[in-house]
Amino acid sequence: MRTAILIPARLQSSRLTNKMLVELDGVPLIKRVYDACIQTDYDVYVVTDSLEIAEIVPSFILTGEASNGTERCALAAKDLNYGNYVNVQGDMPDITPDMIEKVVKGLSKFDVTTLYSYMHLEEQSKPSSVKMIRAGEKCLWFGRGMMGYGDWHLGIYGYKNHALSKYPHLDVFLEETVESLEQLRWLKNGIDIGCFHTEFNGVEINTEQDIHLWNYKNDRKKNK
Repeated sequence: MRTAILIPARLQSSRLTNKMLVELDGVPLIKRVYDACIQTDYDVYVVTDSLEIAEIVPSFILTGEASNGTERCALAAKDLNYGNYVNVQGDMPDITPDMIEKVVKGLSKFDVTTLYSYMHLEEQSKPSSVKMIRAGEKCLWFGRGMMGYGDWHLGIYGYKNHALSKYPHLDVFLEETVESLEQLRWLKNGIDIGCFHTEFNGVEINTEQDIHLWNYKNDRKKNK
C-alpha cells in the first residue's frame, strides 16, 4: 500500500512568529523537516496555505484555511491517491526514518498511530510539550499541563486514508479547543490511537528557548 508523508505548515504561530521560516544553522525549519523526511522511500509534500513556505521546498500542496494540521492533511489527501499517510509536524527537525517507519508499521493494528518517548526533565514543565497517558499500545489522553506523569507525545501521526478523510467531519469537543490538541478529536469520537515507543533526544521547535536548545545540541554534535 502506497504511503505519503505530509508536513502541514502555516506561517502564523501563537508561540513563535513565522516559525516555519526560522533558521536553524542557516536552514529554514520547514526545509530541515522536509530534508529529514526525504531520507525515507516515501513521497513527501509540504502542505500549506503560504506561498512563502511553498517557495522553500521542492514539493508542496497549497490548501485553503484549516483549523489544524490534521485537517490540512485531510484537505491535501482529497486530491492524492495513497492508502496511508504520515503527518510529520513542521516543528520536528530531528525526525528520523525509523520514527516514520514505526507509525507506518503500526497501521497494521490501528487506523491512527503516533509515537511517544520517555519524558525528559526539561520537557515535563513546558506547556508546549504534550504529555500522553496510555495503556499498552493504546492512547488514553493527551494534555499540556505539568502533570508529573505520562510520556512525551511526539509530533508525528500515521493514518489510514479512510480515517484521515473522516477527520474534518467528526464532532469537535471542548477538550480539543481548551487543550489546543487536535488528536483529542479522535479519542472523543471513540476512535483509538495506537502509540509506539521510540528513543528521541531531539528538539521540537515551539519557542525561542527550543531554538537555543537545538543550536546547543547541534554545536555539541559538530564538536564531537
